Amino acid sequence: MSTPSWLVAKPIAHRGLHNKAEGIIENTVSAAQAAIARGFPIELDVQLTGDDEAIVFHDFELDRLTGQTGLVAERKLSDLSAIEIAGARGGDKIPSFKDYLGTIAGRTPLVIEVKSKFNGDMRLTKRVIEVLKDYQGPFVVKSFDPDIVAYLREKAPNITRGFIGELEYASKSDGFLPPEQKHRMANLLHFSETQPHFLSWRVKDIPCASTYLSRLMGHVPVMTWTVRNPEDRARAEKHADQMVFEGFIP
Repeated sequence: MSTPSWLVAKPIAHRGLHNKAEGIIENTVSAAQAAIARGFPIELDVQLTGDDEAIVFHDFELDRLTGQTGLVAERKLSDLSAIEIAGARGGDKIPSFKDYLGTIAGRTPLVIEVKSKFNGDMRLTKRVIEVLKDYQGPFVVKSFDPDIVAYLREKAPNITRGFIGELEYASKSDGFLPPEQKHRMANLLHFSETQPHFLSWRVKDIPCASTYLSRLMGHVPVMTWTVRNPEDRARAEKHADQMVFEGFIP
């Protein structure tokens, strides 16, 4: 399967075209509408709820983006859907993945990131696949977790899939992983199992062997995240095929 042409055609808005100063918050319907108005594809995050549904939300915790505390995975969809996003002037609430897709309705391409705790739990990935069966618009799916990408390859081979990589893996969400697992991910040693159609790589870490060889020998396009300044943009334009941007209009 080849990657869709739109994946490298126009810069992708990171979590939608959000602008906190204007009350347009990441991963909200308002941020999606702003991206659509400018003609940009959207990158979005999906999380699992306590009743095995999918919502569009980045963090595992509610604290940063809402006035509430606690884990997303401990709340049911009906509860989460009623929670307002802090600072959102448009009255945005946490959208379910299904409702979010209904709002987009194919008006712009989507790059869907499946969040993971690297524990082998495929419930979210399964739900994402189920919801996408009825969606008619253009999309791709990606994840930091090679097990999720391998699951997509096995269970939904017709979905264009991508692996999100970097060299250090030092964040709160993946810094706990053992060194050998980080090495495996940073060097694409899972490639035979995942066979991604594209890579999504940390812009500060390119060029590196994984991205260079993927483009040169495997003809696997590389998008970069997250481009926020002219230096990163120049790096992305030189060493990648696409960028996921934030904080400016390309």
